[in-house]
Amino acid sequence: MVDKTRITAVRPPQVEERSACLVRIYPAGGDLGRRFPLDGQSHTIGRGADCDIVIDLDSVSRRHARIDVASKGIRVKDLDSTNGSYVNEVQVQSCELSNGDLLQIGSVIFKFLSGGNVESSYHEAIYRMTIFDGLTEAHNKRYFLEFLERELARAVRYGRPLSLVLFDLDHFKQINDTHGHLTGDHILRELARRVRTRIRKEELLARYGGEEFVAVLPEAGHRGAMKFAEHLRRLVEGEPFEFEGETVNVTVSVGVATIHGDSLDVTEFIRNADENLYRAKRGGRNRVVG
Repeated sequence: MVDKTRITAVRPPQVEERSACLVRIYPAGGDLGRRFPLDGQSHTIGRGADCDIVIDLDSVSRRHARIDVASKGIRVKDLDSTNGSYVNEVQVQSCELSNGDLLQIGSVIFKFLSGGNVESSYHEAIYRMTIFDGLTEAHNKRYFLEFLERELARAVRYGRPLSLVLFDLDHFKQINDTHGHLTGDHILRELARRVRTRIRKEELLARYGGEEFVAVLPEAGHRGAMKFAEHLRRLVEGEPFEFEGETVNVTVSVGVATIHGDSLDVTEFIRNADENLYRAKRGGRNRVVG
């Protein structure tokens, strides 16, 4: 018997289809989480009704930017807009986009997704929006309330300390009015970035609303929380914030509340920190009260 080699057809590897889209991740509103497929040759972004992606906000020019789609890559081009176009916080005139880049048009931030896993990346981006603030990448208020409720229950059950540090940028409206909202957005991002470097794994930093942030410090007694708050205050005051050639001095007012096994609900705990925050503001700002 003679063995014969069996010949089989070899199929060429399947090329994974690549696609791209923009996902609106900030600010909150009706279009939050909306996906804008980039399946044509060109897509204009602006306030004008004739644009492919319409953003009806004063910070956006009528024809603000254009996305050009080509086989060699996808580029964003600023169309001489008033407030400029930014990729990963850097102002650009023309720039090739990479998967995961953050594109800011006026006060709106999009996440650029591309490649063969756009669908899973999109769902991941949507999930992150449920727990993180799109501008500062700190946790959002919803996640903070859930986290605080769990930690409060644990602290009461085991008789352990738990501290809340609530802080607010001083005269933030004046900063926005004087330097513009893009500078204000940068300051919020940079402030969160600075504070995040001082947050431990078991702790939490969240954007509570507007220019107000909160840190949850499990196992921290009042003395430790006050020390943390004073360090935070100095961290903000000690180095000016710079954006587009402008230097802005920023300070924060801080309120601290601590429990040590006390039976307290979330609302009352936050109210205690909030009252101390406003005492700090009424006392002249740029100070810690606890």
